Amino acid sequence: MMNQKRQEDKDRQRPQNDYMVNLRAELEIRQLHEKIDHQMARQWERLAELQQIQIELLERNAEWREER
Repeated sequence: MMNQKRQEDKDRQRPQNDYMVNLRAELEIRQLHEKIDHQMARQWERLAELQQIQIELLERNAEWREER
């Protein structure tokens, strides 16, 4: 009888444990998404900077060719 009672207690606790594990996993996934979003935004900024540098170099090259 005591063994059955302990098993019932474990069975009642299992869904709560599963919920907590799932909740922690969901929070970790959200944090990872935020990190990825931040990294992507930074990459887009850097890409825009590089494109601006390329445009400036092309303009200088065009000016140099016109002077010749």
